[in-house]
Amino acid sequence: MSSSLLPSLSHCCQRQRFNFVLQHGPKGSRFLSAKAPEVQPVTTVLPKPRLDYRAISESIVYKSHNAFNRKAPLPIGALQSVVRHYDEQKRLSSKLGLKRHARSNLGEKMRKIRDPIEKQAVLEEAKLLKIEVTDLEQKLVTVEDILLGLALQIPNDTHPGVPLGPEEAAAVLSTHGSDPIAASGNRDHMDVGRALGILDFEAGATVTGSSWYYLLGEAALLEMALTNYALSIALKHGFRFVTTPDVVRADIALRCGFQPRDQNADPPVSQMYHIASSNPSHPELVLSGTAEIPLGGMFANQIFTEQVLPLKVVGLGRSFRAEAGARGADTRGLYRVHQFSKLELFVVCSEDASEQAMEELRNVQTEIFEGLNFPFRVLDMPTEELGASAYRKYDMEAWMPGRGSWGEISSTSNCTDYQARRLHIRYRRSSGPPKHTPPSFSSASTQSAPAISFAHTLNGTAAAIPRLIVALIENGVTFDEAGKPVGLDLPSTLKPFWHDTSSIIRWT
Repeated sequence: MSSSLLPSLSHCCQRQRFNFVLQHGPKGSRFLSAKAPEVQPVTTVLPKPRLDYRAISESIVYKSHNAFNRKAPLPIGALQSVVRHYDEQKRLSSKLGLKRHARSNLGEKMRKIRDPIEKQAVLEEAKLLKIEVTDLEQKLVTVEDILLGLALQIPNDTHPGVPLGPEEAAAVLSTHGSDPIAASGNRDHMDVGRALGILDFEAGATVTGSSWYYLLGEAALLEMALTNYALSIALKHGFRFVTTPDVVRADIALRCGFQPRDQNADPPVSQMYHIASSNPSHPELVLSGTAEIPLGGMFANQIFTEQVLPLKVVGLGRSFRAEAGARGADTRGLYRVHQFSKLELFVVCSEDASEQAMEELRNVQTEIFEGLNFPFRVLDMPTEELGASAYRKYDMEAWMPGRGSWGEISSTSNCTDYQARRLHIRYRRSSGPPKHTPPSFSSASTQSAPAISFAHTLNGTAAAIPRLIVALIENGVTFDEAGKPVGLDLPSTLKPFWHDTSSIIRWT
């Protein structure tokens, strides 16, 4: 195996743990760590991801072009290595099967032999076969681990309608709301928030650090109103409300397509906050970057009947992002922070229903944002903007005049079976053969048992609270004659969810 594949393969097959230890803490205590990690074996409660090696091997040219178009960090030769190791896996599996069959035949033969000398000869032959079987089993495990590590680095396929290229190539699918007002630095949400006494970044920096903040008074009430408003629309569309754990196993995050650590950066960068433990038997835990992760994990290692699909949930959780980004206009104030509240839509559906489900998610999000009375647009994001798990992704951007640009407030992704194969989310088809049955499930395709297929999963942001607050402040701020911010015009759709009176809020 090429040495260039070793670091990323190690990341797939092993986990990493921070080595900082709280010297005066109680035994077994947990704490947030930011020191360099050391490599330790993976701790997981799920079976290994079940990827379709045959499909990969039969579409090497497409997979290669797809990875190139998405600028995926796929090591040189990785796809060709998948083909070689898949062939080796099949060869070893076939040989192992023959040896096990021969060993079974020897056992039957030995039970019928009465001559001690002949029986001893068969016994010696059986011992040699046992050694050969053990050796083949070990070789097969090694090849399968390498094969899995290589294949896990391959991104999802891409919808044929997705634009090619970088962010600038995004296609505008629709625009909503009134015409954007003129850009103005006077509408900057940080300055407005300070003037109105509703945002405190200085205290956040003192207590925690940069990109942390306090929402005060009307801003804190606005968070609650936005959450409950968006939730009410999701519930109307048949989503079931879930409050999620904000702490998840690093293995679950990885299976959902999130890299807890970017091993390709120099030095490696932590994308999530890791919770280290002085007890080595504890699994590696991280603070969740989005409720998508615990929502996906909620369905892990289950087989559903097709009749109960789609399963639609809306989850509320805190999102934690270790890398808030370099300082600048794109990360100013609330736009990019380390912690924020987020309401997330998540769908599990059959493999032939995910494209329709994506449009339904888009419609729910559009209804939510249309009620907030700011200009926004829907984009079909290009190949270089797709994460590893996304087959297609829509972004919604609001006009933020204080920033002088459009800013992302939401995204929707169809992950097809990418997450389901890693999390083992499956369903029994009520009729007809599955479209993409992996070889290991071929025995399920019988008349007596409906075929088992991997489900498709989708996710979409119902409300990323800080981004919505930015859009509402910058579009809704009102000024006195001297140009000083004195209040906010907020959409009346939020009024039923408001829990106080305010002298600075005017409902429109």
